[in-house]
Amino acid sequence: MSIGRIRALGRAELLLLWRDRMALFNAVVPPVAIVGLAAGTPAGGGGRGDALSGNAFLVTSLLGFVLLGAAYYTVVGTFVARREGLVLKRLRVGELTDAQVLVGTASPAIVLALAQIVLFTAAGAVFLGLPVPVNAAVLALGALGGAGVFVLLAAASATVTRTVELAQVTTLPVVLACLLGSGVLIPLEALPGPVAAVLRFLPLAPAVELMRLGWLGTAGTGAPADFVGVFGAAAAPAATLAGWAVLGVVVVRRWFRWEPRR
Repeated sequence: MSIGRIRALGRAELLLLWRDRMALFNAVVPPVAIVGLAAGTPAGGGGRGDALSGNAFLVTSLLGFVLLGAAYYTVVGTFVARREGLVLKRLRVGELTDAQVLVGTASPAIVLALAQIVLFTAAGAVFLGLPVPVNAAVLALGALGGAGVFVLLAAASATVTRTVELAQVTTLPVVLACLLGSGVLIPLEALPGPVAAVLRFLPLAPAVELMRLGWLGTAGTGAPADFVGVFGAAAAPAATLAGWAVLGVVVVRRWFRWEPRR
């Protein structure tokens, strides 16, 4: 992959995102506003060492919210808009590969998502007293892997989205399923064991679990692990995330549409 070509396309997409104030608002303002409100609330009690504190659960859930908002919903609208405007079709005529077109088109949203994750991590440490990451590599794996998976899911959702306006409808099942079933709003530990085991296979669940493990050393089901111990705990969610990435690549290569339906 040519980094220079992706960077050039990304700069053009960033300019278009800047001009589309509604898309920029949806990608940036809600997560930042939520973390601002969280910073102004009294510290949640974390009591037990085998469970996440209220603040730790809230802030790490916001990391998942960022992936859904910036790396998924925003990118679906971008892919659909560029397809309907015949931009994707024109880009394929040049020297860019299909992968470079998709990555370059999505890169501004990915950068925004990763920047917000860094912001939330810093805000959690400064304002809410959360610790520095136990294992930054696992935290980065969850953030980068999650962003990659949700870009692929965005491309898959774009195949069934005819207009940018319809993205509000076609993305709703993925957004609701991930919010309600991936441990973002409701801890998976609070659900019956068999239900929680199934919900861990939703695409957002392993990304959030990896980010929690990397940051706090625990996903809420045990005492915090040290730097080395986190790697062992991260194996299962990393494998699940890799499975979603492979599935996403297969779906996109098979069904992604590069031009409008006629």
